[in-house]
Amino acid sequence: MPVNLLTEACICHVREAMVFWSPSTARLNRGTCRAQAQPRLHGRVQIVDVFSLEVATGYSRDPQGRLLLHAAPSVAEGRSWSLAKAAQLIRNEVRPHRWVALQLDNRAWGLFWAGGGLQRCRELLAEQTNATEACSALVPATPEALLRLVLNLESEAQAAPRRRPWQQAATSESGIRPTSPNPWKLVAWTSLAWMAVLSITVAGFLGALERQERKLDLLLERSLQTNQPAS
Repeated sequence: MPVNLLTEACICHVREAMVFWSPSTARLNRGTCRAQAQPRLHGRVQIVDVFSLEVATGYSRDPQGRLLLHAAPSVAEGRSWSLAKAAQLIRNEVRPHRWVALQLDNRAWGLFWAGGGLQRCRELLAEQTNATEACSALVPATPEALLRLVLNLESEAQAAPRRRPWQQAATSESGIRPTSPNPWKLVAWTSLAWMAVLSITVAGFLGALERQERKLDLLLERSLQTNQPAS
């Protein structure tokens, strides 16, 4: 499977913390000859636990004085931070190799949740943490789990009867339960599917370009060797 270079360009490190930033800021890194995002310390981010699929809501310290991030399985409940503050929290957290500072940006969000960014960050962080610890809290990144995290559908469903009591009265009198679909859920599924298709298409296109470039380099090298005069 070809490497999604666009997603790879979003992953970088700031003060030892992993960051997922918009590819629109990417610049060529002369040391690695690859594009890499250029985060801004004052930019806004959320801190995501990539193993348990939760978003940081705050922090406290244990009796030993160690920093602990608190998280909830809902983006809506997650708190936003400046990148500088988020990097500091991640670096000082008891389990620093499970958190990613995700930029609050449409392109970064799309590539992280539906473009393979979440899975790639999981792979990179798993190399730096205890395998048992990572697997014990690993939540499968299924479309259903991501929708619950991003849209908080369960909380919406529980809050709906309280917001519309007249529907409950009509239902109890007629004995008929309303079956109209949730429009937000339909939109979310459609958007997620299109983002996944687009990400796969982009990954395939970039992979084909990379293979073509390697072939051209090989042909050029062979051509130079053929034209080189014998000594």
